[in-house]
Amino acid sequence: MKRIILPIALLVTMASAGEQFAMSDADRAMYKEMLENNPADIYVEEGEELFEKLGDEAALAKFLGVSEKELPKTIAGFPKYVKSLGNVVGLDQVVQAMQVEQGKEKFKLKSAKMFSILAYVKSLANDEVANIDLSEPHEKASYDLGKKTFETARGGRGLSCNSCHSKDIVGMVLRTQPLPDLGEAGSGATWPAYRMTKSSLRTLQRRFQGCMKNALLKVIPIGSKEMVGLEVYISKLAQEKKKPIAIPGLKR
Repeated sequence: MKRIILPIALLVTMASAGEQFAMSDADRAMYKEMLENNPADIYVEEGEELFEKLGDEAALAKFLGVSEKELPKTIAGFPKYVKSLGNVVGLDQVVQAMQVEQGKEKFKLKSAKMFSILAYVKSLANDEVANIDLSEPHEKASYDLGKKTFETARGGRGLSCNSCHSKDIVGMVLRTQPLPDLGEAGSGATWPAYRMTKSSLRTLQRRFQGCMKNALLKVIPIGSKEMVGLEVYISKLAQEKKKPIAIPGLKR
């Protein structure tokens, strides 16, 4: 028997095509201006400066065992299995490993500095399409875990990520915002992004945490196998829609 999630059914309504319930005319004007002058560009520049202290692209390419020419395509494949780390990891975890290897301070995955570095590093793959490799056993296992995490109902309300993003819910409105198809929206290709409502740079995994908190679910730690798996899964959805990487993104 199909489980009916009453909280969602009661709170969502159908949205008219193209209607942005969450934005006033002033908000729309601000959003349009920010598309041309994204505040996150400042964070990306900060990330570049921080990353230069690790040796920049040459050091990253060496750590990953690829040429600098191959680096953009390699970055577009993250999260991915890194043999030297023995796991499927995000780019932020690679940065941490480089910091440890070089005897430098290891930034916390949830820190503003790490968000900035991650935005810069991922921006090196701009215009590439994600290339999650499900023929690699570790990455396939991570994808499967991410899909399971996405679809598994948790918490007292019995909600999951899928409760708001399944095909039969997409296009409805929850808390004044139309619910997107994450693949069509290219969510896996547009984070880190500047969030207007937070006035700061956020990452995809940090956004996952915000959704979990709003749904009264136990928040999964950034960098955990489940959270990395979720990023693999969402990145694969963007890949299937052939959405190019465009960092930094801009989100309401």
